[in-house]
Order: sequence, then structure tokens, then C-alpha cells
Amino acid sequence: MSKPRYWLIVPAAGSGQRMKADCPKQYLRLNQRFIIDITLTRLLDNAVFSGCMVATGPNDRWWSETRASKDRRINTCIGGAERAESVLAALDALSDRASDEDWVLVHDAARPCLDPDDLVRLISELADHPVGGLLATPVADTLKRTGPGSHDVEATVDRRNLWRALTPQMFRFLALKQALESAIDSGYPVTDEASAIEFAGQIPCIVEGRPDNIKITVPADLALAGFILERK
Repeated sequence: MSKPRYWLIVPAAGSGQRMKADCPKQYLRLNQRFIIDITLTRLLDNAVFSGCMVATGPNDRWWSETRASKDRRINTCIGGAERAESVLAALDALSDRASDEDWVLVHDAARPCLDPDDLVRLISELADHPVGGLLATPVADTLKRTGPGSHDVEATVDRRNLWRALTPQMFRFLALKQALESAIDSGYPVTDEASAIEFAGQIPCIVEGRPDNIKITVPADLALAGFILERK
């Protein structure tokens, strides 16, 4: 059996409404560079991928301005309204090139602070795993649970076995494709690739990653990401 290859998928079809910007968050700039350019560089320059598929929005007018759009390693496809639909569209676009047992790494477009050592360790530790897994970091903050529609605290949640899911998340091509198709068809809320794999009855493995692998979601995250990247 041939050695499995590695493929990179970056869903970038979201609008990033919480950023309150005039463009999707992946097209905001840090140190004069598009966030998505930083993200893709940190991935493609630190691991060997057979190809990369970026799922963009149907009305995306910013991608052509990026440096990544000129990178021959990168192809694009049209993504969907939800993350899972974008990842599935990217898998479909790769289906004539990827094998069932190849590995797929999915990474958030607006997560530019990935440490190269975390990427290398994820690939190394999961290379022989039967399912695959994800980078995650232990929850450090005290967690409170409130009632529906209320800000009144009902309980303090035990955080000892809780992890904050990060990306990349790494799974076999066919297993991920089938898991996403099944979850979407069933109306199951897929918040990340691991949740689809779990819905399919499989158990992902966690590889501990750095907590500064943040996702830019709200305006305050932009300054924090800039601070982190200045020190990497």
C-alpha cells in the first residue's frame, strides 16, 4: 500500500460578522499582510503537503489581492454558508487527486499564530493513529454555567478534563468526507471536524498545542495576534 499523502484545507468562506469590518476577517491585515497569507505561509512552509484547497465565498472579491492567490501550491473552490459545507466542498474538489487513506489537515483561515513545532508534532503523533485528531489546549479559566437566557450563575464547571479545540485538525480523507456528509444530512451541528468524526462514532485523539494559537474572532483579537506574531 502506498504511503498516505497530506492535504491542507482552509475554509475561508465566512463573513466574520463579529469583527464589524468592511471585509471578512481573513482579509484584514497584520503588519501589512493579509491574515490568510500569514496563515497559509505558516502551514505550507513548515510541512510537506501534496496540495492545498482554500474554500472561498461565492462573492469573494479579496482573494485575488492576496499573495496566496499566486502560489501554485494552492487551489480554490467555492465554499458554503457553514464551515462544514466549505470543508466538504474542498474535499469534493480534491477527490480526483486524494486517496481514501490520505490525511487531510483542516485549519482556520483566521488562525495565523500556529507554531510550526505544533504542526510538526500533530503530524508526527497522529501518523499511525487509526482515527486522527486535533490540536487542543487544556482549559485554564474557571468555567461558570448559567441558565437559559440568564446571566445568573447556576454552577461552576469542573474543568479538569476539558480542552479548548484548536486547529489544524487531521483526519483520513474518506472518513472525514463521510462523517461530514452524514452529519450535514442529519442536521447535526458541526462546529469542527472532530465533532463530525465523533458523530460518526469514532474517537479523535488530542495533541496538546500552544494556547497562543488563537483564532481572530473579535476586534481585540487582532491586536493580540499581532503581539504574538511579533514574538514568533
